[in-house]
Amino acid sequence: MSGKRTEPKQPKQQLRVGRLTKAHGLKGAIKLELYTDDPERRFVPGAEFSLQVPTGSKWHGKTIRLAELRWYNGHPVGFFEGVTDRTEAETLIKAILWVDQDDTVEEDAWYDHQLVGLRVLRDGTEVGTIARVDHLPAQDLLAVKTRDGEVLVPFVSAIVPEVDIKAGTVTVTPPTGLFEDVPDDADADAPDADSVAGSEGADAAVGEPQGRTAPEAEGSAE
Repeated sequence: MSGKRTEPKQPKQQLRVGRLTKAHGLKGAIKLELYTDDPERRFVPGAEFSLQVPTGSKWHGKTIRLAELRWYNGHPVGFFEGVTDRTEAETLIKAILWVDQDDTVEEDAWYDHQLVGLRVLRDGTEVGTIARVDHLPAQDLLAVKTRDGEVLVPFVSAIVPEVDIKAGTVTVTPPTGLFEDVPDDADADAPDADSVAGSEGADAAVGEPQGRTAPEAEGSAE
């Protein structure tokens, strides 16, 4: 039998459900940042994840299987098959975990492909369209293409109060200066996007699928 590995077919859509952040202990455990509101279903023994890692990583193009998920001081820690010591665990740090999309839809949550192309409305007027969703460790950003260029909108409920997939629109209520230049005599105390996004940290959308209820939801593989 040939030992050549056959590359699996890529699924049409995948969901970003977590990121490996730090080795834990000496037996291969790894701390996790979860991007899902349903870890009890996603992170069960035997669950298999596709890995998003740099092309130079030994894990590029591979999958990994969960042996057990434990909680230490409120933080999730994963044990994975074949990862038995800290040295091996450290080769997986910063890897993003993906699973195949299923038919489950979480409340107030959307997939990237549902958001891209939606018209962005401000006070009932179209200001642009969503070009992509950028997934950062702290929160997700909607990259909005406008006639004046690209605007990055924090995907939090204070700034994006409504997403209407059927209507093909997203309603935004941005702080002053996000979509336009602020005059020099503008109120210096006016909140900017970062301050508003920070105050809504609990609502930041980086989960799976993309919503506003978790801390990453979804990006392209490096």
